Amino acid sequence: MRFVLLHSPLLGPLTWQAVAEDLRGRGVEAETPAWRPLSRVDDGFYRALATDLAQAVDAAGGDSVTLVAHSGAGALVPALVAALSAPVAATILVDAILPHPGLSWFDTAPPALRQELTLASQGGELPSWDGWWPPGALERLVPDAELRTRLLDELGPLPLAYFEEAAPLGDLTGPCAYLQLSGAYEDQAQAGRERCWRARRLQLNHLSPLTAPREVAASIYALGQDLAELARG
Repeated sequence: MRFVLLHSPLLGPLTWQAVAEDLRGRGVEAETPAWRPLSRVDDGFYRALATDLAQAVDAAGGDSVTLVAHSGAGALVPALVAALSAPVAATILVDAILPHPGLSWFDTAPPALRQELTLASQGGELPSWDGWWPPGALERLVPDAELRTRLLDELGPLPLAYFEEAAPLGDLTGPCAYLQLSGAYEDQAQAGRERCWRARRLQLNHLSPLTAPREVAASIYALGQDLAELARG
């Protein structure tokens, strides 16, 4: 198997690096390409992000890939699949939002969060992702100070336009699975179960790819095996 681990566009590739190392130890390929920073996209975010990342994935080899998307990366998967030359064998969403074709991120967000972020915007920018959390929350999710500093080093202000842009048409196709890490993504996980996707639940938290990589990697590996068997059918 060849896993391509997709970090949230609000975060950085550090999210997946320890998981990728664990997966390689299990004898499979695992890559952690980086999306272009949102602050470096003028408009057409979905197209620009997908085109850039597809070039990086295709350049690394022509084998079929299993896409593993965390958090906000789930919405970008259909655009990425359309841009890739490499065939996509399966998709695993990890505490991720589902694609929302024709809708913006704001259209799918809870109204209170949408209002809070809109009020916090200045000059067309939102605060970096760590600024979305109440005091002390990030410290509880990532207790290791050095690891937390490395996480924060990858963050930056976020363009409001990204959250206002409607996602292109297209949905997930082929074998899919959902790995739920936190209660915040129960609705997304339930939507996956309603689609009869393979599913697993770990009692961890949203940033567990950083803090519990062995457990997360084990579940991704197992789901990848399940989906490969399903594809062979």
